[in-house]
Amino acid sequence: MEYEDFEKALETLGIVIGFSSAELKLKYQKLSKKYHPDMPDGSNEKFREINEAYKLLQKYIHDFRFQIDEESFYKQNPYSRKTKDWFYEFS
Repeated sequence: MEYEDFEKALETLGIVIGFSSAELKLKYQKLSKKYHPDMPDGSNEKFREINEAYKLLQKYIHDFRFQIDEESFYKQNPYSRKTKDWFYEFS
């Protein structure tokens, strides 16, 4: 997979950085229903493009390798560090 393919898939599904697997699935379902060839706005080409983008992003999520260092952990879980959180610094 090339980064350009990844960016195109995000653009196709209208996804902004920071998405979960559940959010990806909901976005896919909404768009695939809208562009299904049997629907009034449907298009075989657009439907195929949405399916390919979904498969590519699913594979990326499935194969993603998480960083296990402390900084990455707190970026993914910002509310787990309450003692060093900016909100608690001013209390």
